[in-house]
Amino acid sequence: MNINIYYGGRGLIEDPTIYVCDKITEVLTELRVQVKRYNLYEEKNSITMLPKTLKEADGIILASSLEWYGIGGYMLQFLDACWLYGDKSKIAGLFMMPVVTSTAFGEDDSYLNLVRAWKILGGHICQGITAYVEDHTEFELNGQYARRIERLAEDLYRAINQNLTVFPSSEFTIRSNTVVGSNLPLTPQESEQLSVYVSNDNYVKKQKEDIEELSQMFREMLGSEGSDQNDIIKQFRNHFTPQEDFKATYSIELSDLSKNIIIEINKEELKCYYGTLAETDVASRTKSEVLNDIVSGKITFQKAFMSGDLAAKGNFKTLRMFDTIFQFQKE
Repeated sequence: MNINIYYGGRGLIEDPTIYVCDKITEVLTELRVQVKRYNLYEEKNSITMLPKTLKEADGIILASSLEWYGIGGYMLQFLDACWLYGDKSKIAGLFMMPVVTSTAFGEDDSYLNLVRAWKILGGHICQGITAYVEDHTEFELNGQYARRIERLAEDLYRAINQNLTVFPSSEFTIRSNTVVGSNLPLTPQESEQLSVYVSNDNYVKKQKEDIEELSQMFREMLGSEGSDQNDIIKQFRNHFTPQEDFKATYSIELSDLSKNIIIEINKEELKCYYGTLAETDVASRTKSEVLNDIVSGKITFQKAFMSGDLAAKGNFKTLRMFDTIFQFQKE
């Protein structure tokens, strides 16, 4: 028999949930059960992949620590991943024992949240442990508490070993009839593969970059009219001179064309497109003729501002950096 423990606390030494998990593990090990604990705070970058570990389990324990409110972010992420990527046919046969210890008010609500979440997923529930712990040392030294934990661990073993009959639950019926999951008809294997992609930071980053590149391309296609405006965007890109650790956003409103050029600079990365941005470090307004003179090197951005041909507001230091970032030369 295999039982997995998913611990959702922060791993603090004084966390009474750790003591409960250790005590349960001790009892189950004596019963020749293979117990594997997953500390979610250590698995935080790959939580989306953890639902696949349910396949190797005959039962699980969801252990949460209540420090101020709710079941904790890591446990919630794990349950979200079970809903999105877990094999529901496997979950439907799994007994779950909830464990919640609290150093604040609301342990019963947190316990019920774990129970309801697992029922909605379709799993079975065993009697669990919920306790308010004011002094963790006193709690751990209490022999009656220890014996109660041991008996509940034995009950979990018997429930799984004997495959106890579970009464029907309205939670599962409601989920089947009314709760809408993913719109994509994915098999458990496809969901598992998707969870691998989601947990891969490099893959997600690459996807975001591709989406941004496509978005920028379409913004330029939709926002540009004529080759002159396209040439201005190219001029900014061709004369971009990145500065170390410099980040800034500029907007240039072309009053005679009713268009805005947005420039986003993040160190060596430049995004330049026609569109809008809610807030920028420097917001400027001028005519297309003046901007053409700037990109052709006839006049600098700051000189256009000083002469009144260009109106601007925002960070003055960032405004002055414009001519350093974009070094246009007169042809």
